[in-house]
Amino acid sequence: MVEALRHFFELNRIIILFIYGLVFFVLGLAIALQSRSYSRLNLARALGWLAAFGLTHGLHEWGDIFIPIQATYLSASLVRVLQILQVILLAVSFACLLQFGVSTLRPLRGRWRWLAVAPVAMFAAWVLGFIVLGLHLAPDTEAWLRQGSIFARYLLGFPGGLLSAYGLRHQAMTRIAPLGLPHIVGTLRVAGFALVGYAFFGGLIGPPADFFPANVLNSETVVATIGVPPPVLRSLVGLAMTIAVIRGLEIFDMEVERRIEKMERAQIVAMERERIGRELHDNVIQGIYSAGLMIESARRQLNSQSALAPTLDRAMVTLNQAIGDLRRYIFELRPEEQTTDLAEGLRRLAEDARLRSLVEVHLELDLPEGIRLSPIRTGHILAITGEALSNVARHSRAQHAQVRAWSHNGRLRLVIRDNGVGFSPGDLAAEHGSGQSGGMGLRNMRDRARLLGGELTIESQPGQGTTVILDVPWEELG
Repeated sequence: MVEALRHFFELNRIIILFIYGLVFFVLGLAIALQSRSYSRLNLARALGWLAAFGLTHGLHEWGDIFIPIQATYLSASLVRVLQILQVILLAVSFACLLQFGVSTLRPLRGRWRWLAVAPVAMFAAWVLGFIVLGLHLAPDTEAWLRQGSIFARYLLGFPGGLLSAYGLRHQAMTRIAPLGLPHIVGTLRVAGFALVGYAFFGGLIGPPADFFPANVLNSETVVATIGVPPPVLRSLVGLAMTIAVIRGLEIFDMEVERRIEKMERAQIVAMERERIGRELHDNVIQGIYSAGLMIESARRQLNSQSALAPTLDRAMVTLNQAIGDLRRYIFELRPEEQTTDLAEGLRRLAEDARLRSLVEVHLELDLPEGIRLSPIRTGHILAITGEALSNVARHSRAQHAQVRAWSHNGRLRLVIRDNGVGFSPGDLAAEHGSGQSGGMGLRNMRDRARLLGGELTIESQPGQGTTVILDVPWEELG
């Protein structure tokens, strides 16, 4: 049975090596293509090293396929150079894996600070040993390359796999488990176990040599024992690691979704506070004020000796106190930061950290310095801008947005443009909240534009982004 397996895998050696390299190359490519620039998780910054490991390790393994092909038409010296570069690429890939493990444990404190320089120090030690072995100790070039591969695995690959597994577990338990995402924690655990497996199969099992443990545990003894070559075992653990890591990358999409949900909740709360404030001002206070006028009129019809006069006086005092309390509540319901400087307000919106973590905002202002709007008009304009930018973050999937405001013929022109997915203006769904222009938000924006005596226009096409144009007079209409 063992001999049959050995023979089968020997016949399919090229296919095995190709799959082996492909597994790790896909791992690196999948991580490299995942956008993590807006993530606040430390894992996002560490994954770049795992991507580098996957790409370089895949290229190294493909070298076992393509270098023999090159040998059919290249000189022996050039082939030897390619083999040396292949061994160096193996060491580089393991150094990246070790650096990934260190990065997942940041910030390093206390006695663990030395880990920050461990990858560079160990790689430098390997380079020095590789050169020394090649110049003085190795009996021939073949032995030199073989020993370079073995020590790359012992010095960089084995500790890199173990440290990366521990680092993934650390990230899963300390940073991701508190977010309430058990399935992500589970996939990262699987990736950690796969890294432990790779530390053994890739870090300890290498070519045979005449020193321990390479003379006992090597690729030949594994094949003789179970009939399965180490590349097959490495491919299996690499496949498990690739699938688990790719599934684990969902954490970054979920992170962005949660931040968008937080922005939506903040926007809804702000709109509701403003609605309640308007209701109190336009209806409740006016009703109380009217009741007060009626009581005051009744009081004037009574002489000072009437028994009802003190009661009506107390009622007037109580109503005035109620009006004062309501006005204070309305003031407290307003947004915390009120400004009559439109430029300052627009800058504040464009520089909002929550927004900039999702989309890059470019601001262009050409506003006259001598004109200052009333707080109410400034508030409406900033609310329209904030709603438009919020829609960009929530719905457009844009990378860039531009806010431009300028004065033209006594009017303010404000344009918010993004490079997102856009939508069809004729699509009824867009008018009811499924598109970028969300139904209630769009109605509020248009209502504010009418209050300002201006006009709001939205231009969009699928795949061509969206442009929101506000055109209002500087002066309040009488």
